[in-house]
Amino acid sequence: MPKLPFVSIIVPCYNEETTILHLLDAVLAQTYPRAQMELVISDGMSTDRTRDVVAGFQKEHADLAVRVVENSARTIPSGLNQAIRESRGEIIVRLDAHSMPIPEYVERCVAAHEAGLGDNVGGVWEIRSGAPTWVANAISFAAAHPLGVGDAMYRLNAKAGAVDTVPFGSFRRSLVEKIGAFDETLLANEDYEFNTRVRESGGTVWLDPSIRSVYFSRSTLGKLASQYWRYGFWKMKMLQRYPHTLRWRQALPPLFVLSLFILIVLSLFIGFARYVLAAQLFVYFFVLGLAGLRLSIKKNTGSLLLGLPLAISTMHITWGTGFLWSGISSLFTKNG
Repeated sequence: MPKLPFVSIIVPCYNEETTILHLLDAVLAQTYPRAQMELVISDGMSTDRTRDVVAGFQKEHADLAVRVVENSARTIPSGLNQAIRESRGEIIVRLDAHSMPIPEYVERCVAAHEAGLGDNVGGVWEIRSGAPTWVANAISFAAAHPLGVGDAMYRLNAKAGAVDTVPFGSFRRSLVEKIGAFDETLLANEDYEFNTRVRESGGTVWLDPSIRSVYFSRSTLGKLASQYWRYGFWKMKMLQRYPHTLRWRQALPPLFVLSLFILIVLSLFIGFARYVLAAQLFVYFFVLGLAGLRLSIKKNTGSLLLGLPLAISTMHITWGTGFLWSGISSLFTKNG
């Protein structure tokens, strides 16, 4: 039998003491031979017990090659690139400190590459609550709901095939040598930008629904708002370079926020605008309320009636606001 390729699992990490052990245990449980696998954690100078947790794991499981490298720039793309430089695998599997891959994850990624299905191969998320609270539970459902993520197939029931992007992709080292590493000027959306370059170089981004991982969503509305504001802000930066990659689901939140802003301003002077604003908000929250009601009945969880609309509206409004602010601030920067 031909020798299996050596695999490097790379993970950017910062202050993840509550979730990192889930990832470590999941890597330990992989069906892929440990002798042909390493885990490289790129730590952004964590100030909590993340490194202590990793060190304790290393002592207990010396048969799994685990290394921690320092990411002094403390951003996700810089952490990914640092881990790639420090790794030695022919195939690189990108994971996250909030994730928990199924035992066959690496094996199936390698099989897809060996079969030549794609240049960047990834799977789907099973999103779980980041904390045992009703808000965190609602956020986990919102992060996988069509009203929250549109047509993002890796968060929905997907079929195998070529797609725009995948989370936590896997790729051969030769791909990085061909198209370049992750763009360190983007502090979010680095995966989407990387996959855009994969596709524009003639490569294929392949989604395999049998490659699955659990992803722990944010635990509070504040953390969710910060996450989605950052996503929106850096999505605009990416679209300024690749405007043709804009998808309908990405355009709706900023258009919604812009319409709200315009109607609020007009309402100060025009009475009719107040009725239009009220009608828009009523329809919006009525639709979200129906979605919350349907899900609360389906899951027999009453808190989703309020929690789902709160979480989805937080995602929409902060993503749209971040997107618009990014565009406005870039105009002033250019003019300055």
